[in-house]
Amino acid sequence: MTLLLDSASLQEAQTIQTWKWVKGITTNPTILAKSSLPPRETLQELARISPGELYYQLTASEFEAMLAEGKLAYELIGEKTVLKIPATTVGFQVVAALSPSIPCSVTAIYSAAQAAVAREAGAKYAIAYVNRATRLLGDGMKLVREMAAVLEGSGVEILAASLKSPEEAAGALLAGAHHLTLPFEVLKALTVHELSEQTVEEFDRNGCGILD
Repeated sequence: MTLLLDSASLQEAQTIQTWKWVKGITTNPTILAKSSLPPRETLQELARISPGELYYQLTASEFEAMLAEGKLAYELIGEKTVLKIPATTVGFQVVAALSPSIPCSVTAIYSAAQAAVAREAGAKYAIAYVNRATRLLGDGMKLVREMAAVLEGSGVEILAASLKSPEEAAGALLAGAHHLTLPFEVLKALTVHELSEQTVEEFDRNGCGILD
C-alpha cells in the first residue's frame, strides 16, 4: 500500500517529504491551476521534491495531442512520471499507445467495465473517485469492490481518490484499493484519534522514561 499527497502545493510537498510515510504526489488540472507557478514549473519543482511517483493528468482531448502532451510531461518530470489519462474511448487508445514506454493510470473510472478496459490497454493503475462515485452512483465503495474483482490477479492496482475523511480512506482499502491519494489535511487526520491522545496523556501523567 502507498499513501500519496493529492496536491500541487510546493509547501505541502516539502512537508510530506519530511514525514517519510507519504510516497508520492498526484495532481490534476484543477489542482495545478491553484499553483502560483506555471504548470511546467510546478511539475518540475514537484518532481524534485516528490519522494516517489508524480502523477500528471492530460488535458488534451484529441489522440495526437494527448500523445504529445504525455511525452512532454515525461520530459518535464522524468522517471517519476505516471500519466493520468481519462477513461474515455480516446483515452484508452492513448493508454495503449503510451503504456509500453510511460507508466499510465486511467482516471475517472466509474464502472468495472472501464477497469477491465484499463487492464487490457496496459494501465499500471486504475483510479476510482470514491466520494464522487458515492454522490453520483450511490456507493463508491461498491465501485471499488467491483473494480477489485475484475482486476484481481492482473497486476493493475487500484488508486482510490476523492476521499474526504480517514474513515472513507480506510473503507476504500477494505473494499480492495491498493493505494490512496489524499489532500494534505486528510493525510494529517489519518494520524490522529481522540483515544490515542487520551492514552498518551495518561502515560505522561502516570509513567516515567529514560529522559526523566
